[in-house]
Amino acid sequence: MAAWLRSEPAEFSYGGSMVARQETHQGSGAAGEPPEFTAAVTSMREAVLRPEIFCEEMPAPQRIAPYATALSADVTVDDEEVATGRIVVLHDPAGNDTWDGTFRCVVYCRAEIEHSLATDPMLTDVGWTWLTDALAAHGAEHTALSGTVTRVATESYGTMAGDGGSAQLEMRASWTPTDAPSLAAHVEAWAELMCTAGGLEPVPDGVAVMPSRRGQRGATL
Repeated sequence: MAAWLRSEPAEFSYGGSMVARQETHQGSGAAGEPPEFTAAVTSMREAVLRPEIFCEEMPAPQRIAPYATALSADVTVDDEEVATGRIVVLHDPAGNDTWDGTFRCVVYCRAEIEHSLATDPMLTDVGWTWLTDALAAHGAEHTALSGTVTRVATESYGTMAGDGGSAQLEMRASWTPTDAPSLAAHVEAWAELMCTAGGLEPVPDGVAVMPSRRGQRGATL
C-alpha cells in the first residue's frame, strides 16, 4: 500500500494498488443489485467530460460498503499528464449514520503545480475552493462534505541538483449526495476539479462541452 494511503480515514484509504480481490458488487448490472444503485451507475454513465479527460472503470474498494463502483481519470494536455484522480461511489441500502444517507462519493485528485506555489499559505484554501465551486457550478447537491488538501514539495540534491524541484497538490474529499441516484453532476464536478487543479481554463459560459471519442469513453463505466 502506498505510504500516502496509510494515514487516511477508512473512506479515503483507497487506491488501485490496494485492491487484491474485486467485490461481487461493482456496478456492472449484476442480478440482485438494488434498483437505486443500478440507477446511480446509469446516471454516472451520462456525465459529460471534457476531451482532455480520459476516464475508465477501476476496481471499487472492498468491505467499506455493500455496493460500490469506481472510476479513475487522467487529464492530458499536449500529451502531458497534468492531473489524475479517482471517484468512488459507495452505497449501503440500510443507510450509514456517518454518511447521513445511503450513498457516499469519495474522490482523490493529484496535480502538478509550480514549485514556487508550494509555499503559498493560501494554496490549500484555494484548492478546497476549487472543489466547492465545482460542486456548486454543476448543481451537485450534497451534505456532510469533508476532506483534506495536501501540498507536496520535492527538492533535488547532489548529482540530481540540476533537475530542480517539483511540487504537487493532493486532495481527498467525500460527501453525501442528496440528489442520488442522479450522480452525473457529481462526476462532472470531480472532473472539473481535476481540470482546474491541472491548470486548464474553465469552459466559458454558454459554450457547450463537446467531448472527443476519448473523452466520451471516459463517461463509460
